[in-house]
Formats: sequence, C-alpha cells, structure tokens
Amino acid sequence: MRSLALTSRENDCRSCYKCIRSCPTKSISFQDGQASIIPNECVLCGRCYLACPQQCKQIRDDRDLARSLIAKGNCIASLAPSFLASYPGTSFDTMKEALLKLGFQDVEETAIGATIVKKEYDRLVNSNTQDVIISTCCHSVNLLVEKHYPKAEPYLAHILSPMQAHAKDLKSRYPGCSVIFLGPCIAKKNELDRYEEYDDCVLTYLEVDQLLAEKGIEIAQESDPKKVEQSLARLFPIEGGILATMVKDNPDYEYIAVSGMENCLTTLKDVIDGKVHHAFIEMSACAGSCINGPAIRPEARSFASAIIDVKRSAGKKDFNVQDYAENALAKAFHNQSFYRAEPSEEEIINVLRKIGKTSKKDELNCASCGYSTCREKAIAVIQGKASLEMCLPYLMEKERSFASSVVEGSKNGLAVVNETFLFTLVNPALSRMMGKSQTELLSSAVFEYFDLGIFADAFGGANVPPTRLQMAGTEKVFEISLSFQQRYHIVIAVFRDVTLEEKNKRLKAERIQKTAEITSEVISKNMRAVQEIAQLLGEATAETKIALTNLEKTLQEGDGDE
Repeated sequence: MRSLALTSRENDCRSCYKCIRSCPTKSISFQDGQASIIPNECVLCGRCYLACPQQCKQIRDDRDLARSLIAKGNCIASLAPSFLASYPGTSFDTMKEALLKLGFQDVEETAIGATIVKKEYDRLVNSNTQDVIISTCCHSVNLLVEKHYPKAEPYLAHILSPMQAHAKDLKSRYPGCSVIFLGPCIAKKNELDRYEEYDDCVLTYLEVDQLLAEKGIEIAQESDPKKVEQSLARLFPIEGGILATMVKDNPDYEYIAVSGMENCLTTLKDVIDGKVHHAFIEMSACAGSCINGPAIRPEARSFASAIIDVKRSAGKKDFNVQDYAENALAKAFHNQSFYRAEPSEEEIINVLRKIGKTSKKDELNCASCGYSTCREKAIAVIQGKASLEMCLPYLMEKERSFASSVVEGSKNGLAVVNETFLFTLVNPALSRMMGKSQTELLSSAVFEYFDLGIFADAFGGANVPPTRLQMAGTEKVFEISLSFQQRYHIVIAVFRDVTLEEKNKRLKAERIQKTAEITSEVISKNMRAVQEIAQLLGEATAETKIALTNLEKTLQEGDGDE
C-alpha cells in the first residue's frame, strides 16, 4: 500500500501556523508543538507545502517506482502541457528528447487526453441532463466536493480527468505498456491511488528534475519551437483553457472559469444554495490553474510568462483522437464527508474565556493562529484540532503579565542597557536602591553612576563575573551581574545592594585589624616580660650554680680531713 501523497515531517515545526493560515479547508491539526495534516479532510491543494518555511510538508517520493517501471521497458511518459511553467524556454520536442534519454519508450502529451475529455464535456452540455456541470480535471476540486461539499457531487461531470483519459487511450493503443504521468500536481498522486486501472505512477516536476539530474541529463532550450496546428488542448493548464477548447454551442448554458481555492469554495456554496443555473463551470484549485501548481520548480515560477508560453504553444485545432462510446470514460465519485458535532455556544464561550476573550472587543480576529476568527479557533480547540496556546495576543498578554510580575515584583534591581549604554528598562526595586526615579534613570546612561568597564566587557562578549561597584557620589555599593543577549544587542543587569554588607565587612576588617594591633602589642609586652624574667632567672641560676659548686667543694674538703 502506498503512503499518503502529502505528509508532515515531525520535529521541524516552529509553530508559525502558516500552514493553518494557508489551508482553505483548515485540514491541519496543531498539538504538542507539531502541525499535522488531517488526511480525511485534506484536499491536497498543496498550499501548506508552499507556505511552510521549514519544509515540514513532504510530497511522496515515487522515483523508485518510476525507475522500476522504466527499467522494465515499454514505459510511456504522459507529459502535462503545464511543463512550460516549470521548464520555460523548452518545447515538447526538447522535453521528449530528455525523457527518452531517461529511459522512457515514448513520450506523449497529456493534452491528447484533454482533447478526449473536452469532447465529453461538450457531449454532456449538449445532452441537457445536468443543470450545473463542474469540470473534474482537477482532483483537488473533486476531493473538495467529496469531503467538504458532498451536496455538490451531483453537479460534477462524471468524466475521467485528462491524465486518466490519456492513460486509458495509451493502453488501448499500446497493450501492456505502463504509463507515468508528469505534472505539477500533488493531488494526482491520490487520484492514481484511487483509480489504479489507469496510470501506473505519478511524478511531479520536482521528481522529474531529480531523475534527470541523477543521469546528468539537461533539457535543451528551444528558441523557435515549431508550431503544431493540432494542439489546441495545450491550453488546458491556464484559467479558461478548458473553455477555450470546447465548442460551447449550447445557448442555454453559461460558461465560466473559476480558479483558486477561495473562489472554488464560494462558487460551490452558490451552486448548493441554488444561486447558479444552466452553467458549465471550469474549476481549478490553483489560482490561475495548473501553471501555478504546487510542484512547479520554484526557481522557474513566472505566472505571466507561463500563460504567454502556453498560449503560444497551442494550435487552432484538436489533436486527432479516437471517439469513445458514451459512458466509456465515466468516472465515479464517492461521498467522503466526515461528521463533526457542532459545539454549543456555551462550549465556545468557555474556550474563549480561557484565552482571555470575555467580551466581543477582546476577540481581535487577528488570524495569527491561522484561523480567521477567534470563534473559529475556539471551535477548532473543541474539535481537538488546535490548542489554547495558539492565540498570540493571549500568549503575549500572559508573557507580559508573567514578565511584569517577575520584573516589577523582584527584590533585586533589574535593568536593561542598550549598546549606547543607556538604561532602557529599570524596575522599581532598582529605582529605590539607587534613590532615583524610574523616569530619571531611563533618561540617563549607566556610566553616570558606575564604572563602565564591566558593561563594555559584557558587550564585547567577555564572561563578566559578578562585580561590586560603588555608585558615583554615594557610599552605596552594588553587586552587579551582567548577561549579554547577543540576539537583541542588550545587556540585562541584576543589581544587589550590598552597601550594608560591605560596611559590615569593612567594620569587621577594622575590628580584626585593631584586634591584631592590640594582640601584637600584648605579645610584644609579654615577650619583654619573658625576656626580663629569663634574664633574672639566668642571673639567679648562675649564682645558685656558684653557691652549689662552693658547697660541693667544702663538703669534699671536709671528707678529706677525716
């Protein structure tokens, strides 16, 4: 089983909500910091793919399948006429030459299938069996009807798309061949998956580019392409191009062209509401039709020149195609609508209150979350498609409230200093510490109060340890910790008043010094006393020694007399 045609890559989402904002059917869920496509709601218009700045949306890569089919042989490329939008300056002949080098057995224009389809459209109009007929060349439009506007399904032309009609025609002419469609559309990959009996593979122009690059094949430019008279259906990829190929000889019908998802949405509503009758509506999801498809090479996008190139390439007559019996090109559509319970007014109000929307004036409808209105966003939250934190004004107010509580309520002095060393933010605590009003400080420079050295070092990128500085003209001392915010070119300074601490430290030092001096004097006096005692003891010891010596001699002399 093939993977989905378009998926979201996880972990790279940066919560910008551009994909939600660009999605016309709001088929994207945002939870846990990750935007994800909701497959059963997505119509594969590719708007989110083009909008995402992180390239989180991924088109299914079918190059391996294409390589396999080409390697088997008898593989034919069906090249959409929108190729001129992706490869300006080329021609069908130069494209065919490059694709044959890639290994295709043959290359034909999908415009051949478009000719078959437009004949069926004329037949359907002339049958007068449908009040309103909506073209079904665009698979994104078909999905839009099936999933979101099932009441419009009876108005669809139940006819194959040009891609499918061409594949059917090729396989009837070349039994056993495989067909690979090459075009600008993501939705065609899903059309392939839904109707497997026609094409065998779908490649976007982006994938074609990669395959050509792998083999070093370059597409030659064509300065003066030869005109092919039987090529009217090459007009299909521009707005009004289908109508330009049709006979349109039923005077009971109006013929109109609608392109772009927003216009498609409003037109479908008008059709369902009975505001449109007796009309054939050419409808394309991409603004300007297929030449503005999502998988056009970005470096080649040039809307106006693509229209001109397509018009110049088209002849005045139809391709020669075989006629098909009625219903031979019939196509079935299925109701793929999904049910979502409508939340109650109470539930909506409850969500709005949670994000600070307690009155109508609080509902800014800024669309920063991706939804058009705050109520629409609240409904998405209830449906599990969105989170409360997606509301930017709510987050900003929450952040301001938190920051205000931290900054305003901090016991430490806080300040922001810019590159010109001016205070740009001062909290009340610092104002009290310095004995200056906040207004006074905000109109002054930091060097008016403190040595500039550590601030200059911080802006220079140095790692500045907490430093104690005396405030100029005062006895106040502050311990200052600095943090340089390179992204915003500011220094955040935290001030702690250590005046009392420094005073106590100084007094302690003085006491220690005085004690040391007293101790030194006492020691000196004691040493003198000891020395005097020692001197006296020394004299006494000497006299005692003499006396004892004399006594000893006397005793010895007395013993001798006996």
